[in-house]
Amino acid sequence: MTKGKDDTIAAKIARVLAGRIVRGELQPGMRLAQDHIAEEFSASHVPVREAFRRLEAQGLAVSLPRRGVRVASFDLKQVREVADMRAALEVLALKHAAPYLTPAILAQAEAATNECDVADNVESWEAANRRFHRLIISTCDMPRLLSAIDDLHAVSARFLLAGWQSGWERQTDHDHQAILKALRQGDVQQACAILERHVGRIGRAPTPPSGEKQPERFAIVG
Repeated sequence: MTKGKDDTIAAKIARVLAGRIVRGELQPGMRLAQDHIAEEFSASHVPVREAFRRLEAQGLAVSLPRRGVRVASFDLKQVREVADMRAALEVLALKHAAPYLTPAILAQAEAATNECDVADNVESWEAANRRFHRLIISTCDMPRLLSAIDDLHAVSARFLLAGWQSGWERQTDHDHQAILKALRQGDVQQACAILERHVGRIGRAPTPPSGEKQPERFAIVG
């Protein structure tokens, strides 16, 4: 088996396992059994170990002494860390992407945010939201930066899908529309400011109505 083929298989295994973790099919603390995964994908241990390294780099798995590789847990501090990293990196990407965004790309981004507004479940919303954020930075011509942001979005998706407890309600994302308006007007500074504030809301506790007690939760969408 060539190294190139190993890399391809490792990428596939990492992608499938990441999807299961994001959707909550693999729960925090669950052990990722190397033998079973190798058997499932008809692969040797080499690409499986590489897939594990990729999951660790994404923050989706951890390697623990004498406990093997396990699905990573998360808490509010980690949610905030990812939000702060996303805000910084996405703003950087948008500054470089904005001069090259075409009307066609912005139209695709608007279609994505319209899909967010009519989504009837959290999974559909997350996919459309991720597409919007990716489109507006797609022309930055910085592949390493885009790859890092993609990894952070995967972690954000996991936080969202794992933490969403109540029924989904449709919601209009005014920030998305404001970002598009600023970009169409050539006001990159305003678009970046809105994006930074928008992503920065992740992990912030919402303010309950006066006198009303609510279970502890935090905002996860953004």
